[in-house]
Amino acid sequence: MPEPPADPEPTPAPEPTPVPAPTAPPEPQPQSQPGPTRRLPRAVGVGLSVAGLLAVTAASAAVTVAVGRPDRPAHPAAAAAPPSAGPGSSAGPSPSASPTPTPPPAPSPTPTPTVAPRPSSTLQGSASGGKHSGDLRYFLLPVPDDADPYGSPDGAMMSMDDLQARYSKSVDLKGILDSWGFKDAATRTYRTRDGKTEVRTDLRRFGRTDRAQGFADNTSFDRSSFAIDGVPNAKGYVFKPEQQAYTGELVGIGVVGDVVYEVTVEVQGDPDKALLSDAMKRARDHLADG
Repeated sequence: MPEPPADPEPTPAPEPTPVPAPTAPPEPQPQSQPGPTRRLPRAVGVGLSVAGLLAVTAASAAVTVAVGRPDRPAHPAAAAAPPSAGPGSSAGPSPSASPTPTPPPAPSPTPTPTVAPRPSSTLQGSASGGKHSGDLRYFLLPVPDDADPYGSPDGAMMSMDDLQARYSKSVDLKGILDSWGFKDAATRTYRTRDGKTEVRTDLRRFGRTDRAQGFADNTSFDRSSFAIDGVPNAKGYVFKPEQQAYTGELVGIGVVGDVVYEVTVEVQGDPDKALLSDAMKRARDHLADG
């Protein structure tokens, strides 16, 4: 009688295929980490940590201060004091004295909760012929009126250490970025006041428009991309949570001239691609118009 076939060995996950950079710096060793993996030029692996919605973590360089709405002040209660008896009067009311009516208290206006006005930005920048000059933070996705930013309303410039903190320590991120003519980076995160959506924008500026395009073309994640409605020259990725109570994530990557923009949208449960489409359109238009 033939023996039953042995169980097949599990097939290992395919390794990312290296993508050549414009120059040839030493080849970094990719790190295998759990969760969705970002593929940068030259096949650099980096883990994306899908944290809980609205969580403030050390991995988020610009997310350092939670912004809350001011509490509504307590409504002052007004009470009329009873009239006191005069000196020498008896405890009971005088039969000849008529009680003096006490006027009702004037109604107090109900305080209206307000949000502190956002200071106007003094950043300056301009866009012409695909080149972006001035402060890179000027081109970050504007914070909507119904949302509040984490940290500085202007966003934050990212140092090489800030960028490296999002990647494995063994990755020579500086060498990779330098090979593509990288200049600087900026980031800002905001949360809608209903607490349902968090949006982060990352900008990376390069010395030439073709290098920015090449960097965007060769940046990907470990899953199939999708076209973003209304945003040509961009690609999106969706990361559904294991449970609806967890955070889902959408990531979009696009390029305008010499700037690569990346938008990350986090919501509870399965994310709607329309949220990413809206944010990417606004980010692209702001970069294009300056």
